Amino acid sequence: MVRRTKSEALATRNSLLDAAEQLFQERGVSRTSLNDIATAAGTTRGAIYWHFKDKADLFNAMMERVTMPLEATLASAAESASSTREPLEGLRHSMMNALRQTALDAQTRRVFEVATHKVEYVTEMQAVRDRHLRVRNECMAMTRTAMTEAARRVDLALPVDEATAALGLHVMVDGLIQNWLLDPDAFDLVTAGGQTIDAYLRGLGFSLPR
Repeated sequence: MVRRTKSEALATRNSLLDAAEQLFQERGVSRTSLNDIATAAGTTRGAIYWHFKDKADLFNAMMERVTMPLEATLASAAESASSTREPLEGLRHSMMNALRQTALDAQTRRVFEVATHKVEYVTEMQAVRDRHLRVRNECMAMTRTAMTEAARRVDLALPVDEATAALGLHVMVDGLIQNWLLDPDAFDLVTAGGQTIDAYLRGLGFSLPR
């Protein structure tokens, strides 16, 4: 058997992930077999098991290759909260970046659509559910950190506790993205999303420039 170079192995891995993205979006995860992915990638089922333990492992690798919007941007908001920068501005900037990345980056949009509309948390995909919960909890914690510090900086008593305020913002942005993915022509994700985020933050008592 001919030993493959690292670059060749990486190319095969990426071709498998590319094929998985396309097939998962077209057929859904449960209706796409590993053999389907191997065929579309022009390789063998054995090549999949060389790179991935199972379908869930392949799915999570696909997710990690494209950093999800809320994962990517909330880390910077939490960092802002612990620095001298304005935490509310950092939080809002992070949420807006998430909307822009979803609306403008085709691969992010494709993977996000698969993750939200094309996967079932059946037994073989338990690792995918576990990852989803872990990321959700991390995002919630970072949102809470940034919002708590933002309120402290301006001596604002929030009308609800910090955990509830963070939950409301998180599910609102997540819901905006999921509804937009169902029908991208229904509304402008960035414009409508920004207006909705600002209305929510003002409702909590924060002052924002018009």
